Amino acid sequence: MSKTLFIRAITRFLAGLLIVAALLFIPAGTWDYPQGWLLIGILFAPMFVAGLVMMKKNPELLKKRLNVKEEETEQRQVILFSGIMFLASFISAGLSYRHKWLMFPAAVSILGAIVFLAAYALYAEVLRENTYLSRTVEVQENQKVIDTGLYGVVRHPMYMATVFLFLAMPLVLGSVISFVIMLLYIPIIVKRIRNEELVLAEGLSGYSEYMEKVKYRLIPFVW
Repeated sequence: MSKTLFIRAITRFLAGLLIVAALLFIPAGTWDYPQGWLLIGILFAPMFVAGLVMMKKNPELLKKRLNVKEEETEQRQVILFSGIMFLASFISAGLSYRHKWLMFPAAVSILGAIVFLAAYALYAEVLRENTYLSRTVEVQENQKVIDTGLYGVVRHPMYMATVFLFLAMPLVLGSVISFVIMLLYIPIIVKRIRNEELVLAEGLSGYSEYMEKVKYRLIPFVW
């Protein structure tokens, strides 16, 4: 285990935790925001465990997951739009709790947490199946097409998991406004997928044949 990688990972983890907490609790005007604490718990506890597992068993994958520097111009736009979406979604959730704007019933938060954890488990399975999963769109050295497991069902199971993860977040937070904002993730991820497939079809041997074999990109029988 690399000391540098550990420091980099724990720094990124703590920074993410502090940023999310600030975006939720400052607009809420209180630390007494149960839905906010629930989201932080189910988001960062599994993330911490997953980071430890990757650091021990597959540090190279962890290094790829920490890399967020995109080379593709279109993907940099996707990251920018996603960042704005998350800022607006979390801040609006905090403000909604503070001012009691269009809040979901408490039972919806529990349902959202269940969906979130199920999607997290799906995400973990995708990471197990595909060790080439960088956070940037690129063709890596010696990369091969993965067409088994979830990749035999849809071409982008990781993005499928993130759709459920991200749409579950505002449900956990109890905010209708936040949920509406987070729906913007759907056209954002569609844009990312279209560009990513162009890059992979051009640079990754066998990917064009894989696209012919597996017809659905994100949701089986839908798209």
